[in-house]
Amino acid sequence: MIIASFNANGIRARLGIVLDWLKNNSPDVLCIQETKVQDHEFPLKPLEGQGYHCCYKGQKSYNGVAVISRERPRNVFYGFGDGNDTEEARLITVEIDGLSIVNTYVPQGQAPESDKFNYKIFWLERLKNFFDRRFDPLQPLVWVGDFNVAPLPIDVYDPEKLLGSVGYHPLEHQTLKSLAKWGFIDVYRFHNPNEKSYTFWDYRIPQAVNRGLGWRVDHIWATEQLAAQSTGAWIDTESRLLPKPSDHTFIVATF
Repeated sequence: MIIASFNANGIRARLGIVLDWLKNNSPDVLCIQETKVQDHEFPLKPLEGQGYHCCYKGQKSYNGVAVISRERPRNVFYGFGDGNDTEEARLITVEIDGLSIVNTYVPQGQAPESDKFNYKIFWLERLKNFFDRRFDPLQPLVWVGDFNVAPLPIDVYDPEKLLGSVGYHPLEHQTLKSLAKWGFIDVYRFHNPNEKSYTFWDYRIPQAVNRGLGWRVDHIWATEQLAAQSTGAWIDTESRLLPKPSDHTFIVATF
């Protein structure tokens, strides 16, 4: 099974890139974040035309998640299911061929001194509770998406300068480690322990991709049993160099 993740930064703006990528790479599952589109405007027909099923939850201009899959998803679940449904457009869970996949768009956090940063930490802690309630770390499970956190020094272009920034902050690292201890393995890093490769490059930095000024904030994590069955993982940097790209690119794992 090929599972991929992509922060589209607007699914309609990046539809051509997505359709071409699906055609050229034939993933079984593509999880998308930041669709930035209301459900009735989601580009369903072009994706179905390439043989994919789609489930999605969106809102106007912000957030939004979708799962595009060869097999029809089962047991689709939106949000945390804890009585607060305001964040459904950031979290979607599906079952495909018996495998549960959780697709998340973690809040960005804005600035460490802001309420939005505190909310990001709260959201990640809430996600851990979600895993506690609904899943068993001893069973196969994939967690993918834009985590908006680069876990390790190798995952940012300048770890000394950027330490303490949103996306590379000690409190984020601590919270993400607690999620890893729940039972997850970073599949990309499992297969590429020394590879300095990124999934996000800020639009505001000129020639950021060519200069290597990126962050690895998009991830595919799996429980230990499933990670042991993974056969590889890679990042498609070339897609970030296409005309009118997202500021993120595709990350892929095979099982």
